[in-house]
Parts: sequence; structure tokens; C-alpha cells
Amino acid sequence: MLKLKNVNTYYDKIQALKGIDIEVEQGSIVTILGANGAGKTTTMNTIAGLLKAREGSIHYLGEDVTNHRPDQLLRKGLALVPEGRGILSTMTVMENLEMGAYHRNDNEVEADLKKVMERFPILEERKEQLGGTMSGGQQQMLTIARAIMARPKLLLLDEPSMGLAPLIVADIFNIIKEINEAGTTVLLVEQNARQALKIADYAYVLETGRVVASGKAQDLLQDDTIQKAYLGH
Repeated sequence: MLKLKNVNTYYDKIQALKGIDIEVEQGSIVTILGANGAGKTTTMNTIAGLLKAREGSIHYLGEDVTNHRPDQLLRKGLALVPEGRGILSTMTVMENLEMGAYHRNDNEVEADLKKVMERFPILEERKEQLGGTMSGGQQQMLTIARAIMARPKLLLLDEPSMGLAPLIVADIFNIIKEINEAGTTVLLVEQNARQALKIADYAYVLETGRVVASGKAQDLLQDDTIQKAYLGH
């Protein structure tokens, strides 16, 4: 579904990604692990079109989409939930959700709104509340729900559990699994490596802009080197 081949991304003259190769199969959950500064968010932003790849290629659904604009990619079914949530804080919950579907011209937006409210009951309760006045966990659920309203085929999630209480983190990971089981492919960047590996099918480990390890998530969960570096053993 998604294939990055020898992708190099720079911030001015500083090279952030150094020949990244990543594949995401349709229907899977793939996670990208790594320490702060490893290039995880840069990878996501390059895929989503927020940053340009200077070299290499990105193919999505068999099409070369290297350096396509974010709005073009969204229309093709690729949606990003950014690090730091990025909700529209001065708009209501309902307005945020409606913005998620702004590019759609089908007749099922109302039906999808109803499904989202059923999946996230707190958003139904708070639908007239301003996004910026909600708790961190509620804002994260709103951000994910807004992305779902775009009807993505591939959902990119950048640090969805960051700064959240453990109980909320468990909810977020359950939601990610439910979204995947409903048919959406997921690419997940997550500092909570153990939780990410538990729900993922495949994983990549980045260090200073390079892929230094990859494999089935369950295999990496048992790997001594990965355990020492990322799982606290």
C-alpha cells in the first residue's frame, strides 16, 4: 500500500532522513520506533507531504506520490494525525469533525458523524464545547475522530499517547486496533514502544535518520537489543 524507497529529507542543509526504506502492507498496523530526534516525525511529515523528499520515492496505492501536497494525498485517502494533536481550538467539537470531511462530496458524511459519535461517546456529550477547552485525552480522541471523518485508507498516527494518563493511553490503543479491524491501514509512531509492538504487525526502528532494525513486531518485542534500548530492560 505504501512504499518509501531511499527517501532523504533535509531541513535546509541538515539531513534528517538518510535513505529510509519502509513498506506498509494493506490492512496492517506498522509502527516506527526510535528515540527523540531519530527522524520519526520527519518520516511521517514527508509521507504526508508536509516536508519534501530531496531524493528517493514514495509510492502509495501503486502511484508515485513523492512530494504531492497534503490536500492531494488526503483526497487519495491518506490522513495524518499530527504530533501535538493540532485541533482547531476555537471551533466546537462538531465543527472540528465537520472539517475532517470538508473535501468529501458524498452523501454519507452524516452517517459517518453518527458512527464517530458512537465510537467516541465523550465527543457526543461535548459536541458544542470548544476543542481547546477539552482535556488532553479528549483532544486526542477528537483529533483521531476528525481524521476518521476523512475516510482514510491509510491513517498516520504520530505519538497519539504522548502526555496522556495510562488509562487514556489504553483507550487510545484500543481505538487504534478497532480502526484497523474496521479496514483502515495504520502507520504508527509511538514512544510507548511496548504498547505499539503489542498491537502492530511489523515494526521499524530509526536511529539518526536511518532504519537500523525491522521485523515482525512480536519478534522485536522479544529481541534483547530492542528490549534494552526501548522497553526498559
